[in-house]
Amino acid sequence: MNFQSSRRRGEAGVAMVIDFLLSNARLVLGVGGAALLGIATLAVKRLIERAGRAAEDEKVEQKMAESWEELSLVSSSPTLIRKEIEGVVMKHVSKATKQQKADLCQNLDVSSPEAQPKPEAKSKRHQLCVLTLQERLQQYYSSRVALAPDEVKRAQSMALDLCAEIQGILHSRHPDMPLGEMNLGGSLLDGLQVVRADHVCLLVPLQLEPSLWRLIPGEETLLTHPLHWMVRRVNLEYFPRGRSYWDRYLVGGYLSAEAVVNMFNKNVMENANWPSVSGTLDCLIRPVLGGPDLRLEIRPESATESSGQPLFVSILPVLREGDVVLTAQLELTSPWVNAWHLSLYPWETQRLAELDAADDGCRRLTLKILKAVCKLSPPLRHLEAAPLANLLLHLSDSEDDWSKNSLDVRFQQCIAELIGHLEQEALHSYFKPAVNLLSGLSEDQVDQMGFMLYCAVSDPEILLI
Repeated sequence: MNFQSSRRRGEAGVAMVIDFLLSNARLVLGVGGAALLGIATLAVKRLIERAGRAAEDEKVEQKMAESWEELSLVSSSPTLIRKEIEGVVMKHVSKATKQQKADLCQNLDVSSPEAQPKPEAKSKRHQLCVLTLQERLQQYYSSRVALAPDEVKRAQSMALDLCAEIQGILHSRHPDMPLGEMNLGGSLLDGLQVVRADHVCLLVPLQLEPSLWRLIPGEETLLTHPLHWMVRRVNLEYFPRGRSYWDRYLVGGYLSAEAVVNMFNKNVMENANWPSVSGTLDCLIRPVLGGPDLRLEIRPESATESSGQPLFVSILPVLREGDVVLTAQLELTSPWVNAWHLSLYPWETQRLAELDAADDGCRRLTLKILKAVCKLSPPLRHLEAAPLANLLLHLSDSEDDWSKNSLDVRFQQCIAELIGHLEQEALHSYFKPAVNLLSGLSEDQVDQMGFMLYCAVSDPEILLI
């Protein structure tokens, strides 16, 4: 190629080659191979662009030769690609990361002639560039992950006040509705929320008569889904319809989660006097409409930089029987109107807490860091908390050292394990192995996550930016 005389045509040709390779890579190589190929071709493209901008013909030919020599590793053999291209990829990623760190250190040293830093201050700045991964993770946790106690306390206080108001509204309108004591739940109450205290669940327990209702496991239903349970009305020959308050929400002999959600939507979301409630609680409250869930937004009237973030409260009707918790979440059970969702969150949270208490481990700490990384990184944003929690539970069965000093090792291991699960497009639930927690991800999302995680293999700190 003659980049001096026909640069535009050359760039278009390279772009066509790269687009063709990337568009067909996943079909042949899978997620990991596509991610590696993407990084390699990106590195090659950047070298070509730099070569095209060079003024000296000799440097142009030298850089082009190196670029096409590396690109020649991409042959028609998927096995060869797997074995050979990884070295090229990791070399470019490592080189780029080291260059960024060097530039950062250099920028820290450069200052105006009027104010040169003292030798002690200069040495401290150099220390920032040589932090170990363990120190970097601890720094990331304290600065980006952990929530301020005042922020958590303020969010819980607002949610509790709203909880009392909603319970009063339901009691005044439906005094005969058998409801348990409403309470808050979710990661904010369990100390697992990260970055911002911006969401909490308001649990509304429905009280059912044990002799009139039976909770049927998902495997025993017509849906045969482990997480889709049903609630059957029983003993109709002795206790006909009308003996239970919840008989009015029966659909085909089963308690309909959709009918229950619609009832709460009408009585709470649509008909409540929210301006009056806002004045009573000294904050702005409005329903978030347009979704299948029951969600309210709370925003303090005197919004400041620290307290101006809205708090979203999800109203969640629940059924409890022993350690089984069923929730009415239509976004998870649609289109089945009678299905209730079996929540594994209490089991997962309790198991992690028990394991950490037994050996003073860092499982919950690792989970919070992973949740923050995924929340703050656009390519990983679709990776929710449930797969991460189950990943740690699976690792706990094979790894014994979960001390605070092994945080960096466990973090890197989680990255490698996630890549493997994305390759297989499967991460099975710890308590329900038949459930694939990655089934809701699209191919594009899997490719983006694989690309990002492969970049983090050689330098995990790129996830902590």
